[in-house]
Amino acid sequence: MAFVSPVPADQATDKAAQAYERIREVLQVTEIPEIFQYFASVPAFLHDFFMNFRKFVLSAGKLDDKRKLLIATAVAGQAGSQKWLEYLSTFAAARNVTQAEMADALAVGATNSMYNVLFKFRDISGTDVFNGMGVGLRAHTFQGTSLDDITVELINVSLSDINGCKPCTAAHVEKVRQTGLSDEAIYEAIQCAATMIAGTQFLRSIGIC
Repeated sequence: MAFVSPVPADQATDKAAQAYERIREVLQVTEIPEIFQYFASVPAFLHDFFMNFRKFVLSAGKLDDKRKLLIATAVAGQAGSQKWLEYLSTFAAARNVTQAEMADALAVGATNSMYNVLFKFRDISGTDVFNGMGVGLRAHTFQGTSLDDITVELINVSLSDINGCKPCTAAHVEKVRQTGLSDEAIYEAIQCAATMIAGTQFLRSIGIC
């Protein structure tokens, strides 16, 4: 059972009701998505999250909205949030993202996490004895999906940061810079990922996946 209950639109008051109106306006919906109804139990969080979600996940900036949606998908997968994956998929068609590409983003994210475990271990093990050993892990996924190199590296940077793997984060920042993508665009990917972490963390905290 969830720690908090969703707030139906007809029960929302003050700041929550104002946020609901903004959500309807921006998303052009009449029904408030269930995720935001849970957030409305803390109106200030709903307001902050939705403004960040609109700016850093839904809207194109230095990155196009397709790449942002794929980064958000990878983060939701990393967090194990089925509700977020289902909700993000509702934006796929409008952003020219296929279900196969969303699955590819999840696979890239999972492969990245595998590498994070190994390289973070090398970094924090207290010895450099393991640095001379071969990696031994396969990563054909990074080159074997429908995603382009920039999108793959942005997912890698974002999840390496979330997983706290310093050597992986640094290596993927360098790789994505080599593609010619601006530092501002890289930072925007992290803002997208940070927003999604907030959204998935709140649901997980209240017992919703």
